[in-house]
Amino acid sequence: MKIATRLLGAVVLGLCAWSASAQTYPSRPVRVIIPFPPGGTLDTLGRAVAQKLQDQLGQPFVIENRAGGNGVIGADQVAKAAADGHTLLFNASTFVTAPMTMKSVPYAVTQDFAPVALVAKAPLSVAISKSLPVTDIASLQAYAKANPGKMTFAVGSIGSAGHLATELLKRSAGIDYLVVPYKGTAPAFQDLIGGQIGGFIDPILGSLQYHRSGMLRVIAVTSDKRAASLPEVPTVAESLPGFEFYSWYGFWAPAKTPPEIVKRLNAEVNKALASELRERFTQQGLVFTPGSVEDFARFQAADMAKSQKIITEGQIRVE
Repeated sequence: MKIATRLLGAVVLGLCAWSASAQTYPSRPVRVIIPFPPGGTLDTLGRAVAQKLQDQLGQPFVIENRAGGNGVIGADQVAKAAADGHTLLFNASTFVTAPMTMKSVPYAVTQDFAPVALVAKAPLSVAISKSLPVTDIASLQAYAKANPGKMTFAVGSIGSAGHLATELLKRSAGIDYLVVPYKGTAPAFQDLIGGQIGGFIDPILGSLQYHRSGMLRVIAVTSDKRAASLPEVPTVAESLPGFEFYSWYGFWAPAKTPPEIVKRLNAEVNKALASELRERFTQQGLVFTPGSVEDFARFQAADMAKSQKIITEGQIRVE
């Protein structure tokens, strides 16, 4: 009986400690590691949300860009950091898919990290060179079938969301084309505009300016609904029912971070997403997705299963 009482007391004390730590969190500056160089949607969005968290919580949220190893170097630093909520990872969906394409990584996504909050989903655009007679998904199918071996699609990096969507479109549309890897999105867009490559699937934000200026043609978006930034452009699903794919962005903490701190962070991120950030980034093609920690964990698991199937069937590997 005494042992049971002591155990109960220990549990109560532990719960009180967790509650107290959440109330006093953060007690010092918070490091937010972004495992890619400055610039681009990931960095811009991460800095904007970090600034809001800083304003709301009264402690600096300091961005650290730790690039290298396809995002592995920065993520590994978070996995090995103290699990107290003062080191966080802000990353894109490549965080959960990259390990599936690599020989080894020094951590396990589902074991070494605690999902905190899904920040936004980024629908992708199917952009086509203006040199091709392709104006929609139907004409893409017709052109690819009439010109076997001639259609090419760029990918900005192996295993990226754009790469997975490119493979998924190939199978869903029942067509074949050559996938050409590039070292980043900028050279891929240059060759697409110049007519050296036929198509490129990437987050809407990257192609938006080129589409509006008439330098290339966005024929479809990969979200389930038309994008607010491109309302005139149909979804792929309007031609191929059930097709849906996104890049997405979120926060993670080291795995053993107290649940109350994780929930506090989740609530504060959702509060930040309800600010003027929503309108600002919606116009840039993002879809904001507030939800609980459990919502994010379920979303991550479903996306990993879907991505693993595409990677396995497409035999996608980083050499």
